[in-house]
Amino acid sequence: MARHLNRKSLIGAVGAVICAFCVPWNGLAESRLPEATRPNILYIFTDDQSIRSVGCYPEAHEWVKTPNIDRLAQEGVRFTHCYTGAWCMPSRATALTGKLQHGIESMRMVGSYPGSTYDHDKCPFWPEVFRKNGYYTGMIGKWHTGADTGHGRDWDYSAAWDHTQPKIYGGYYKNQKISFNGAPPKSVGGYSTDNYTQYAVDFISERAKDTGRPWYLWLCYDAVHGPYTAAKRHDGDYRDTKSVTVPKDIFPPRPTKPAYMKNYGKWKKGKDGNPVGLDSAVQKYNRAVRALDEGVGKVIETLRKTGQIDNTLIVFTSDQGFAWGQHGFKWKYAPYDANLRAPLIIRLPGKFAENKVCKHAVGGQDLIPTFFSIAGISLPWEMHGHDISPILKNPESKWDHPVLMENTKYYYGKDTEKEDRPGWGGVPWWVFLRKGEYKYIRTLVEDEVEELYDLETDPEELINLALNPAHRDTLISYRQQLLDELQRTRAGMLNRLPAVKDLSKR
Repeated sequence: MARHLNRKSLIGAVGAVICAFCVPWNGLAESRLPEATRPNILYIFTDDQSIRSVGCYPEAHEWVKTPNIDRLAQEGVRFTHCYTGAWCMPSRATALTGKLQHGIESMRMVGSYPGSTYDHDKCPFWPEVFRKNGYYTGMIGKWHTGADTGHGRDWDYSAAWDHTQPKIYGGYYKNQKISFNGAPPKSVGGYSTDNYTQYAVDFISERAKDTGRPWYLWLCYDAVHGPYTAAKRHDGDYRDTKSVTVPKDIFPPRPTKPAYMKNYGKWKKGKDGNPVGLDSAVQKYNRAVRALDEGVGKVIETLRKTGQIDNTLIVFTSDQGFAWGQHGFKWKYAPYDANLRAPLIIRLPGKFAENKVCKHAVGGQDLIPTFFSIAGISLPWEMHGHDISPILKNPESKWDHPVLMENTKYYYGKDTEKEDRPGWGGVPWWVFLRKGEYKYIRTLVEDEVEELYDLETDPEELINLALNPAHRDTLISYRQQLLDELQRTRAGMLNRLPAVKDLSKR
């Protein structure tokens, strides 16, 4: 069996600097720009939204209609490949800290799912830094990182639906209770997507009255998470659409993938050989996107009407993607693009490119350093991502930074160093590295095959090049690059990576 390369030297390096990411924030962060010149930041964060549900993406179903999000892409930069996280909670944790799971100390699940908690002293959230540097901060919608929503510390305004306490706050879409500005939750009625949109419209309208103070708003829609409930006005949408194209490997076997994938499958084959319920499920999912698109349109129109559109950085993305049949899945969580790729569109006229497509892969961890750069505020702690401003200005410019992504279930920080790695839904822990045309996946199971895909020639990730001797050098190179990224980000689990399968004698 082949252990990972340079293991002793990497362990020593990690041991020497592991505490660099654990030092609490001291409350100081240098501001470099006067408040009047800083842009507002609107960070729209949807839930479980695949690129296939956004019309401006070529992978979208031809019948999908998202005119407002599409218009945003025409006015900004659309990224072809964005990886914000493996599932809801860690992607939000990254959005609040600028770190991947292994670097987020104290966050953990408590009680029954989705209960969670964190220690603010060990896990500060960066909006607190923006507040201390003159930004008015707001959070609206789904909260999924612990009962402490941070009002008065991280947020000047908050309208939080705390998903970690469903017995108190209610479920998705309907009959929700919302905590406004830290007060006890109260019933609000209506449809959640429309509610969150209205809260955002009110926030933006109110902030227009204070022209001397920039603002940051994190707008977290709970759509398009299951049960994919559409607004009543959209109940009839997409019911007469053409059939959904059946993914090539929706049914097993998949002989070149890791053991857990060989016979993985959540779809039943009908008498006609097609997956039962695929068409109706995908149509229902996309019906719930319709109100999302309308919400985006209303929020942006409010920016226009209040004269704030040209000084507001708009970022539209999701916590991760969602698979509908690809590789047998009907959820997120796995390391494949079909499960994880989220839309990412960024607009700031005059500063960043307009109506351009960026083919460089980026991660959710890259957005936070970018926010700090644009706001002219020094980073308060070391973050895992990179400021992507250069490729927002010129999407075709050179970009050598890889994207590291991981799934360690609901374990964070030092808890990711454990040897016992319980999977979830049949999917083990994994890490992957995306750079250029290749994606390298390492399943954290002893003596398991690695995966290497050329996403330019094989975007559906059907052909595992790791098993092809002709790609041996590329495999070794990407294996080492992944280890380098784990070392750079002080991943303690680097000490305990299981061995990969030795294919050198094949």
